[in-house]
Amino acid sequence: MKQKRRLPAEWEQQSFIQFTFPHKNGDWTNHYENLASCFVHIIEKVAQFVKVVVGCENELDTQSLFSNHTTFPIHFEKVISNDIWTRDHGAITILEGDQPKLLDFTFNGWGHKFESDLDNKITFNLANTLFKGLPIASKTFVLEGGSIESDGRGVLLTTEKCLLSSKRNSDMNQNQIERFLTRELGLKKILWLKHGYLIGDDTDAHIDMLARFCDIDTIAYVKCENTKDIHFDSLKLMEEELMNFKDLSGKKYKLVALPIPDPCYDKKGNRLPATYANFILVNNGALVPIYGVKQDQEAVNSLKKIFPGRTVIGVDCLPIIQQNGSLHCITMHYPYAAKLMIK
Repeated sequence: MKQKRRLPAEWEQQSFIQFTFPHKNGDWTNHYENLASCFVHIIEKVAQFVKVVVGCENELDTQSLFSNHTTFPIHFEKVISNDIWTRDHGAITILEGDQPKLLDFTFNGWGHKFESDLDNKITFNLANTLFKGLPIASKTFVLEGGSIESDGRGVLLTTEKCLLSSKRNSDMNQNQIERFLTRELGLKKILWLKHGYLIGDDTDAHIDMLARFCDIDTIAYVKCENTKDIHFDSLKLMEEELMNFKDLSGKKYKLVALPIPDPCYDKKGNRLPATYANFILVNNGALVPIYGVKQDQEAVNSLKKIFPGRTVIGVDCLPIIQQNGSLHCITMHYPYAAKLMIK
């Protein structure tokens, strides 16, 4: 029997990828030039594989930064934002049969850590332009796209530290949250990780920093081999949890370890949450964040083995992690059913 409602997997065919372009105000004032160049490079790489929508404060100024030599078009849309983390303020698409529906969950700056009022309005403000013709349902429930991983068949992978945070949906316990997500996302099973975190991660352990579905049978995850690293114990416990997780048929997952990068630091000496788990899938491609450390090539090679049918490209994300996020965090994918009337 065909599932009526489901949350598609990221490896399914996509219609477009959404970005929110950085602006010179706020946290990025001292890093804007490097970050803007990084964004342009990443967006042009993504546009080799799929259409791209770039939300920005000034369409003409932002468009002038690009080469216009991409395989797929880049569409610019006026957006007033707090920050760049589209994965967490973007709409989450479910399919009801073959029909897409956008769920506009509440974004509260990862538990009121940062200003988010403008980001929280982006999807609503695009309802009559970019998303015209697509049904949108606004939700008061606080949920970020980076906190959930779907296998497309009803299994969700997430972390307790994030989804059960008292600063998100404090009026609901775990059972209530599980029932809500099961109903809204068409789930059959939720896999909850109790362990795993990265120093510097403001999200309360988003799953896309730690472990990712690669197909219905495979999970890639961050592994720490250095017993002296602060992450070793927690990531070891996370690995043991993943080893015991089972899919809908009762079968354990194939696990593929990704190395943890050598420590990266900001100018104040704070360790940054560099991770290769924050890769993105873009139709026939896969982009992997790299940080100028010796583990970069190993991570790219590992993902080439995981995704033999895709073109795998490493992209520099060192400018992005200066504010504690990475590649997957700045993107939101929309499945092929969510077609846009853009050229």
